[in-house]
Amino acid sequence: MAFKKVSRIKIPEATIRRLSLYDRCLDDVRKAGKKIVSSSDIARKCGTNPAQIRKDFAYFGEFGVRGVGYYVENLQEDIKKALGIDRSWNCALVGAGNLGFALLGTDSLAERGFRISAIFEQDPILVEMGSFRDIPLFSMDQMQRIVPEMGIRIGIIAVSPENALKVSHQLIDAGVKGILNFTPATLKVPLGTILKNVDFAIDLEGLAFQLANA
Repeated sequence: MAFKKVSRIKIPEATIRRLSLYDRCLDDVRKAGKKIVSSSDIARKCGTNPAQIRKDFAYFGEFGVRGVGYYVENLQEDIKKALGIDRSWNCALVGAGNLGFALLGTDSLAERGFRISAIFEQDPILVEMGSFRDIPLFSMDQMQRIVPEMGIRIGIIAVSPENALKVSHQLIDAGVKGILNFTPATLKVPLGTILKNVDFAIDLEGLAFQLANA
């Protein structure tokens, strides 16, 4: 099985999302004790089709063994390499409000290799806590020191929209290369920094559109 590293720019976003789905489906397959699967097996489990699965895998090399299928354990290893989650990523959460605390209560982040190593907050009362769920909590003015010290690569923005732009600049200045923005604010990042936006309202509007036009 040959995995090849490729530029993520050449790969459709939908393919990357489906890889994550395949990996989760394969978790269930592995827990059921099955060692080998076919593209048809994966398709039934994930709600897609075998041709799409083979096309998605083709971006990354030769997955599986011709005439045999895919060895579940090996396939998951290759998918994790493709997604970049065959390693741990240190993350910083900026904003210890309701959304921030909800994210901290999500065990699936750590299970997928994303470790929230530090929390940054501007409210002095919250900063006085010192930590939350054993994660150190710092004031915003310590970001420049803490981010490189802890090897943090990803910043998660969960502040008010009016503060998001300032926070993104602080994260970038501190050396963060990937930003996940949970606010509706429009952010621009320099070349070399990757920005992903999560906007629940847009997803809900898409759902409303589908329901209204069903």
